[in-house]
Amino acid sequence: MHIHILGICGTFMGGLAALARQSGHTVTGCDAGVYPPMSDQLRSLGIELIEGFGTEQLALKPDLFVIGNVVSRQRNAAGLAKYPLMEAILERGLPYTSGPQWLSEYILHTASQPFHVLAVAGTHGKTTTSSMLAWILEFNKRAPGYLIGGVPLNFDTSARLPGKPLEQAQSASSAKRERPLFVIEADEYDTAFFDKRSKFVHYRPRTCVLNNLEFDHADIFDNLQAIERQFHHLVRTVPPSGRVIYNAEEDSLQRVLKMGLWSQAEGFALSKTTSGADWALQGPPESFDVIYKGAVVGHLSWGVQGVHNQMNALACIAAAHHVGVEADQSIEALTHFQNVRRRMELKGQVAIGGRSQESAVSVFDDFAHHPTAIKTTLEGLRRQVGPNARILCVFEPRSNTMKLGSMKALLPESLAAANLSFCYTSGLDWNAQEALAPLGDKAFCSAELETLVKEVVSHARSADHIVCMSNGGFGGIHQKLLDALKAKPSAQAS
Repeated sequence: MHIHILGICGTFMGGLAALARQSGHTVTGCDAGVYPPMSDQLRSLGIELIEGFGTEQLALKPDLFVIGNVVSRQRNAAGLAKYPLMEAILERGLPYTSGPQWLSEYILHTASQPFHVLAVAGTHGKTTTSSMLAWILEFNKRAPGYLIGGVPLNFDTSARLPGKPLEQAQSASSAKRERPLFVIEADEYDTAFFDKRSKFVHYRPRTCVLNNLEFDHADIFDNLQAIERQFHHLVRTVPPSGRVIYNAEEDSLQRVLKMGLWSQAEGFALSKTTSGADWALQGPPESFDVIYKGAVVGHLSWGVQGVHNQMNALACIAAAHHVGVEADQSIEALTHFQNVRRRMELKGQVAIGGRSQESAVSVFDDFAHHPTAIKTTLEGLRRQVGPNARILCVFEPRSNTMKLGSMKALLPESLAAANLSFCYTSGLDWNAQEALAPLGDKAFCSAELETLVKEVVSHARSADHIVCMSNGGFGGIHQKLLDALKAKPSAQAS
């Protein structure tokens, strides 16, 4: 089959393209802004990339057009279509489908080789948790396939088909492993302009992780209840022998399950006393006991910070258990987990003011963009560095939800663990300085990136931890900060 993908350079569609090529399909695609590294990765797979959405691409005559959710019926002020190729496909009645639908029909659930899909859903932590789960299965020689919306550092790619397991574990649940395993990051964002259901309803998982759930995506959801309804659509697709692994501490997920549950279910929580918690933990994030049905089944000591990552790990241990991986085997795997790129990723260090390298300023990159994610990430760093170290948070409210300002009131609390906060306000329609007023002189705002960099560097001291948070490239601010710090007198870089 020849498929032509509209919007191929997105993380999900790029991963889909890679899986299609691995499956033997001919793949071409187009996007606006076809540039490295995604363009290089796709071309290395033999995928022809075309810049833009011009109608001349009809000449490729693919068997099917696969439409990414970046594509719309949008028109400019002059009435011209932003995506003329899509308009031509519709006008000529050519066959098309969405990315999630194609993935389900041609990769995940083919008649000849259906997969056991392990889907990880939640407002936060989907990429990290999917990466953890894929690594647990890989470490235990289950050779899973996966599609992850980021770059897992334990793997050399963000998407691949399942391989052949090197060994079959002997356990009572071995029948559950007859299908090849496939881990997928299950996104609640809508599928396409013609299919407003969440992407994840197409995946039909047998193991379904509901990691957390709160309001997000204000551009497509009116309220939390609307998202809960989509999560329940996902729950409805889990078969009777499947299992829903859910965060028992989340009232929103409790409401989802009360709408109806027809599968097995296991809850996880910080405390074993939480109602519905089959899985629990005891101890700080860096070293804690794992508890299953009231008994300690293992102890995890690792280098990943934050209570949120404790919960991510617990969800993965529970999910892997459903496909025959014992808790102690998962724990051993997690001691070797290297996290995901852009999750508190150290970009560089600079010693300033003639101080030793041990007192260098550290610059981190993190993907956090929702107030809750900002809060948990900063609190995790605070726990790691102690109460006396200084944390400078530099953040860009770039997501559609944050640009709308619907969560601006939550920002002061989410930034509480930082000593100073710097907000990049370009493109915002709301007053960030006013929203951050509760922080007083601990908050700075600027719509000019260079001005923001100068402000951060002027406040930086030896041994500071500068955390840059955005779900985009943030204008290359990480390197700009490192370069500016190096320009300070007596600075030394590493």
